Amino acid sequence: MTPMRVITDDERRARLGVRHALAGPAVSVEEATAAVVCLHATEPANAYLSAFARTGATADEIARALYDDRTIVRQLAMRRTAFVFPRDLLPAVHGSASARVAAQLAARMAKEVEANGLCAAGDGTAWVRDVCAATLARIREEPATTAQLRAALPELNRRLVLAPGKRWETEVPIASRVVSTVAAAGDVLRGRNDAGWKVSRPFWTATEDWLGAPAQPLDERAGYAELVARWLARFGPGTEADVVWWLGATKGAVRRALADVEAVEVALADGRPAWLHPDDTGEVAPPEPWAALLPALDPTTMGWKERDFYLGDHAARLFDRNGNGGPTAWWDGRIVGGWTQEDDGTVVVVPAQDLPPAAERALAAEAHRLTGWLAGDVVRTIYQSPLVRSGSDRDS
Repeated sequence: MTPMRVITDDERRARLGVRHALAGPAVSVEEATAAVVCLHATEPANAYLSAFARTGATADEIARALYDDRTIVRQLAMRRTAFVFPRDLLPAVHGSASARVAAQLAARMAKEVEANGLCAAGDGTAWVRDVCAATLARIREEPATTAQLRAALPELNRRLVLAPGKRWETEVPIASRVVSTVAAAGDVLRGRNDAGWKVSRPFWTATEDWLGAPAQPLDERAGYAELVARWLARFGPGTEADVVWWLGATKGAVRRALADVEAVEVALADGRPAWLHPDDTGEVAPPEPWAALLPALDPTTMGWKERDFYLGDHAARLFDRNGNGGPTAWWDGRIVGGWTQEDDGTVVVVPAQDLPPAAERALAAEAHRLTGWLAGDVVRTIYQSPLVRSGSDRDS
């Protein structure tokens, strides 16, 4: 028997730098997006900053890819998170991860509208179906913001009281839940933005109008297989736990997908089994040392569930309790700190460890480059790391 290939942590970090377009020459916006399968877009600025780190593109050039060329597209998908996907990946996403999210959102909303008395007991599913259909019909007439949809459809002005009677009781508008459900189903997309690049205020647009054709989703199994294949090609080797977490699916779905793509089993340095794409089993040589400043929730930061090989013992200082990573500073395949901005927009690196002089110089150069790109804009994130928050608290 041929001995199982062992992938060392050094090679994993080399793969990360090369595959994620962080080590080496700048790439196009489309190539940068594909390099990490999809860009996180939970906060509107995330995708822009992730793309800039890998491309050097201006905000206008990134917006052109999103809104004019439409080669990359925002879509709610894995783990009920907004991402920017390469356009050619949408059929796989719509048929698998997004369809799963749409079903979850619809089921949750059906229970909520019944609990809030918006419909009779047992009629929640029909209520959600009808309101979503009316919302889709209005969007197909003309693209509209959420505010415009609320003005046109009285049902969207209703509100839901969640956790009534508890100290965390809250009231939320139903409009955002309805629109998210319709969007997750692939029927509408986030069209042109009625705000700047740091704010999300999209004109919801019918998919056939935005892309020139209606959504043609793959079936669920084929969709998951395509997503897993792309993830392995960019993030492999990864464990089953990594893929389950990233995909937001069940172990059964992941195991079928790994089998469908004929993933190759390897061993990590500690002996745990992991998987590679069948076309990417060769050894990857280490690139030249590289530095990067990545935004909160960047796909490289968030791409694995088990992160020790690039995060070391910094997890508690750079991730919140829910596992969300703040803005990070990278040196040669490792997270070595975070970054923030002064009130005038100047980017400041906050190390989490002692750095060699070469790393300090390279990260200072990245901070200068990002400061110039932002041109005075200040990007605030709710996912700022404990490391940076503690420094800000001391400064104040």
